Amino acid sequence: MKPNVMLTIASLLSILLLSLHVTDDIVRGISKAEFSNFYAVFYLVIMLYGTLMLAERRWGYVIMLLTGFIAAGMPFIHMRGARYAEHAASSGGFFFVWTLFALGVTGVFSFILSVRGLWSLRRGQPR
Repeated sequence: MKPNVMLTIASLLSILLLSLHVTDDIVRGISKAEFSNFYAVFYLVIMLYGTLMLAERRWGYVIMLLTGFIAAGMPFIHMRGARYAEHAASSGGFFFVWTLFALGVTGVFSFILSVRGLWSLRRGQPR
């Protein structure tokens, strides 16, 4: 499979998992249910646009790199939290923890493939 196809799939999975995770954070009370959550929709649209419309372009790689970085950071942020064990043991805790692990994997994979794509653009190699 081509690296660009894998990057698109991994970025789309990261976007899906990020949206599920943000929703789960709101439902659990980790994040407040308020209008400022609309900014998450804005960021997710930018991530989606970069993944689908700007694929194989410099800005697309940069957006997917940032998407991967954010997705990879979610497990780190949450697992260091004081109430992580409480959320993991609660109802729906399996989904919460699984989403964090899946975000970490797809995020790191997207990050690596984005760096690789940017590097190939820099060297002038065919995409």
